[in-house]
Amino acid sequence: METGTTGETDGPEWVGLPGGLLTLRRLLLVGWTGLFAVVTGVLLGLFAGPAWAALGLVWLAVLAWGWVLLGRNWRSWRYAERADDLLISRGVLWREQTVVPYGRMQLVEVASGPLERRFGLASVQLHTAAAATDAKIPGLAPAEAERLRDHLTALGEARSAGL
Repeated sequence: METGTTGETDGPEWVGLPGGLLTLRRLLLVGWTGLFAVVTGVLLGLFAGPAWAALGLVWLAVLAWGWVLLGRNWRSWRYAERADDLLISRGVLWREQTVVPYGRMQLVEVASGPLERRFGLASVQLHTAAAATDAKIPGLAPAEAERLRDHLTALGEARSAGL
């Protein structure tokens, strides 16, 4: 697989995140807002009266709003491997783009928590000498995360030979 740009006017080849991350985040949203709705409704129903228990439905509005925002946020995440650096772009309202030169990478690690493992996901964490340029790519398939780690490590070792 060739990485980077092929000419001066071509842009980088962006790769989006797989859908498993969106599924995981939406499942967590449904679980937490459902729990909060039940607890709010029961507590208000017991202590303030049944009419107040309807305020538990506010959490359904939070669920609908969060559902849309999670989708927009998931679509905003992408990364591109170029000849000399890795680009990571994210954000809907406030776009953030991180450029990590291969020669500045000190550590590339793959992490996967219990929920991520259950959904077949892993995250790639990039560490550099400057903490401000540390970057993370969440929600990758484990095989892709390991491939990316190995590829970035090899490029980092090749580029840091002069240091």
